[in-house]
Amino acid sequence: MMPTRFDRHVVLIVDDVPDNLAVLSDALDESGHIVLVATDGEGALERLQRVTPDLILLDAVMPGMDGFETCRRIKRLKHVDHIPVVFMTGLTETEHVVKGFQVGGIDYVTKPIRPQEIVARIGAHIRTARMMSQARGVIDAAASAVIVLDANGTPQWQSSKASHWLQKYFAAGGERAGAAKLPARLQSWLNESLVMQHHGRADTAPLIVAHDDGELNIRLEKNERTSELTLLLDEKPAAPPQPVRPLGNITPQLDQYRLTPRETDVLNWLAKGKTNRDIAEILGMSPRTVNKHLEHIFIKLGVETRSAAVGMAIGGMQYAG
Repeated sequence: MMPTRFDRHVVLIVDDVPDNLAVLSDALDESGHIVLVATDGEGALERLQRVTPDLILLDAVMPGMDGFETCRRIKRLKHVDHIPVVFMTGLTETEHVVKGFQVGGIDYVTKPIRPQEIVARIGAHIRTARMMSQARGVIDAAASAVIVLDANGTPQWQSSKASHWLQKYFAAGGERAGAAKLPARLQSWLNESLVMQHHGRADTAPLIVAHDDGELNIRLEKNERTSELTLLLDEKPAAPPQPVRPLGNITPQLDQYRLTPRETDVLNWLAKGKTNRDIAEILGMSPRTVNKHLEHIFIKLGVETRSAAVGMAIGGMQYAG
């Protein structure tokens, strides 16, 4: 039974030999696929700017830009990097086969072309790609975010929510956040966790990163059967600001310094012996913001140290009391 036009998959064939294109086009058309054609790498890249096929059938040996370089460039295009690429080649040496996989190919078929085999392989790879796409959609809809790593800890794939959270929690500090490379702080924690796991400690502490309006919790999970590694990310909203119970009526004595209400809150908790991180959690702000408030407080009070600021706060309380 021929698939309906809504079910038909789109296959882009890239080959510089007209006879190959004719044979493959006829076979794929008869099996219910929609066929697009390009005769060189540049033409393939140009077509991919206008259409997104379900699979690319790519000749490895072509004049000008060969199939390996074409595939490498395809995988740099974010909107099509997920499309499975199957190489067609007469090169059967191991180094050429390996190169095809290294540049992002998912399979290869050798020439002379056997249309039935190619049709069967294409069908299998499209079904797998569709299932992977559905699985990623489910992951993106879940509360947690995921970064998939290889056994060495190198990022292989991450959900869109993970990309968003990495950008939100790490980029503000000047760290690079992307799929190919983890931010420096996260990479350092991951390296330490992998070393601990190597020495038999599987219960490594999660990494917690605070932000003005939330907290990111990152933990490392290992599949003992496959040795695959996964980073699971969860976000908690920032706790609402806690009501501040004044340390005493320090305001009258310090009115002349024109502290803002927020600066007064920070100074109160500083006088109670709280650290910057404690104050950040209590007041629902980032440690960086606490530092900024302290800088302004020091300038307004004419002091240079925390202890001097605390001394003035306590003195103000005693004076007012």
